[in-house]
Amino acid sequence: MTAVATPPRPLPPIAAEVDAALARMDAELDWLMALSPIGNVELWQAFDASGRTAMPELRYIDLDIDLQATRQRLLALRVDEVESPLLSGLLAEKQRELDRQLELVRLRGTDGFVNASLDLFGGVEPPLLELAREILRDVDAGVALQADAGIDEFMAALEAELDWYHAQSADFHAEVVVDTDLNSLMLVNHGTFYVDGNLRIPHARVQPLIQHEIGTHVVTRHNGARQPLTQLKVGLAHYDPLQEGLGVLAEFLAGYLPGERLRVLAARVVAVDMALQGEGVPAIFDVLHNSHALPTDDAFDVAVRAVRGGGLSKDAVYLRGLRDLVDYLHDDGDFEALLVGKFALSHRVVLEQLMAEGWVVGPELLPRYVTDPAFAGRLELCRSLPVQHLHHTEPAT
Repeated sequence: MTAVATPPRPLPPIAAEVDAALARMDAELDWLMALSPIGNVELWQAFDASGRTAMPELRYIDLDIDLQATRQRLLALRVDEVESPLLSGLLAEKQRELDRQLELVRLRGTDGFVNASLDLFGGVEPPLLELAREILRDVDAGVALQADAGIDEFMAALEAELDWYHAQSADFHAEVVVDTDLNSLMLVNHGTFYVDGNLRIPHARVQPLIQHEIGTHVVTRHNGARQPLTQLKVGLAHYDPLQEGLGVLAEFLAGYLPGERLRVLAARVVAVDMALQGEGVPAIFDVLHNSHALPTDDAFDVAVRAVRGGGLSKDAVYLRGLRDLVDYLHDDGDFEALLVGKFALSHRVVLEQLMAEGWVVGPELLPRYVTDPAFAGRLELCRSLPVQHLHHTEPAT
């Protein structure tokens, strides 16, 4: 994919109207936060006190949104009147995805949740489960590093990173929220970067994780905001696997993706498979910790993530996305073309057509790690090595 020389042209009026409305609804529906358990420290304490055999009921925030009224507004959009069949197909696909996300929130904690999750994210196909088990069996966690970097060091590195991007583009921006009750170390959600206030990680992991979150999720959002089609900012339908695959790959391209990290992604696949079969946190934790030797904190975190809402299959997309991205690179796929915004690998041909129409242009910003002299060699490794070999035993020097 190569950028056109002329500036992008605006969307037709009805397409622009529908595109903007879908983006607003996407921002209103913070389904990920609605499915993120609260009181995580207390959850672990209760689970551990039970001899790791019983789990308290998960609690969640309530979204300040009328799900039924939002669904009515969503389905009333004039998608069928969009002037271009190309744009109409993409916008209709996003409309269907938002409808399913509304269902996911509505069905939280009910027997219908799993089907809604499968509809959105799929399940765990046998080849993916086989890959996950192979990684857990064969990949070594790597050298044990001291968790010598806390929130202060991380925030200083993050601020320096944001300053670097701001120097490349004056309107580059990411809101940062430090929260001591996250059920993950960090995440980007709707352009906001959430960081665990109790963060303790090895110094060598600071930059790779920043490259994952900022260099992937925030940079592609920034580039997507430059496109006439707003969905490339918020994400075309089913964009999660490529985004998360790119994020993990960024850690490798930044110089340090430990085997331990790859093992956690594999553990998520195993945990999702078990959760979809009706297993709870105690059984999943037991398999991850006692059979696959994950540390207690990782095993518990992965298990809780898999059962949230009633069985959320999203966590399988990390390894799936990385696998599919590596396959794409093995076929000599264009790396920079993946950074124009947030989309699925299956949208590649459509994006070529959008570019030909002038509705998509090349990325304004590239991740900072591409400026590293070692980047070209690392990318070449990604074009040749299988997924299970894309990890490091120790940090790059």
